[in-house]
Amino acid sequence: MAFPTSPTNGQQANINGITYTYSNTLPAWTVSTSVSNTFVSINVSGNITGTTGVTFSDTSTQNTAATGFGFKNRIINGAMVIDQRNAGASQTFTAAGALAYSVDRWYGYCTGANVTGQQVAGSGAVQNRYRFTGAASVTAVGFGQRIEQKNSYDLAGSTCTLSADLAISATLTTVTWTAYYATTTADTFGSLASPTVTQIATGTFTVSATVTNFSTNISIPAAATTGIQILFTVGALTAGLTWTIGNVQLEKGSTATAFDYRPYGTELTLCQRYCQVYKGSDTVNPAINAYVRIGYGPATGTGTGIAQVNPLVILRVIPSVTTSGSFALYDGVTIPTISAPTLDTGSTPYSVVLAFSGATGLVAARAYQLLIGNSQTAYLWLTAEL
Repeated sequence: MAFPTSPTNGQQANINGITYTYSNTLPAWTVSTSVSNTFVSINVSGNITGTTGVTFSDTSTQNTAATGFGFKNRIINGAMVIDQRNAGASQTFTAAGALAYSVDRWYGYCTGANVTGQQVAGSGAVQNRYRFTGAASVTAVGFGQRIEQKNSYDLAGSTCTLSADLAISATLTTVTWTAYYATTTADTFGSLASPTVTQIATGTFTVSATVTNFSTNISIPAAATTGIQILFTVGALTAGLTWTIGNVQLEKGSTATAFDYRPYGTELTLCQRYCQVYKGSDTVNPAINAYVRIGYGPATGTGTGIAQVNPLVILRVIPSVTTSGSFALYDGVTIPTISAPTLDTGSTPYSVVLAFSGATGLVAARAYQLLIGNSQTAYLWLTAEL
């Protein structure tokens, strides 16, 4: 039996042994008997709503409304699973220094004394989180992400929900969150010393040593069309204290929904718009030291030349270049060493040109492969962060 197409107020219908009554006020068909441990109403369009979620015949339950679109989380790498720069190793943040990027898309800073931070194992179904370890004389620690205008423009004038897993050991109990937008120029947030941001809202979470998920609503102003910054801070993270954070999510709407897990390859690609790391040695089998080929180009003299590197993903802007360790060339026979390459003119977000020098015996106009040295500590970073 189907529901009547033009019901009147108070009209009843029996469907599969369940009696429904139509209400003009809702307007919907309602049932006052328990169905799968929830009270439901069915409107004339066939939608189902429930006060405690809807349980289906396979025992699965939908507790909240679906978001209606994929990629709901505007935070990239909110689960802390991508760590191109450090590969899970500990990183030192220098007190009163410039912000330093850590796990992909996230920056950290501290005041008073240096702290360390590291991607750590999570628990249960959560693979990774990020953890700061305090030290004597530390007065504050910050951890944040800047969201590109292209990924946040539509949030202007809406209500969003920020959520995160948080824990602090021992005596600290407060994590402060603050949302900002770039004041005048798109994707330009300034530096720690000279920020160019306007505060949207701020608040606190009262945390404990047990990892707990917290959430809050943020009213994004109509002017916030230039990029958004989300920052978490704590106070004196002194010796023996740790601060853990993970599963950070910023989504449109006033309800905190389940964390948006994206495939690892997808999340890595999103991160590589802002940073790409090329490492020496064999990343599949680190015990093997091997040269890694990253580009090619001609010698312009007996000791100089240029090489083109094609980014794995088109970068946000022309990148800066950071290097460590040794570099070399290869022409099919010889492997002359060179100085660390530098960014050359003619670079674009999709084709990076590196200049090299310091070699001897090169043949002008001969093509050479650009190699990262055969060391596990050698690397080249292409950075296009906000």
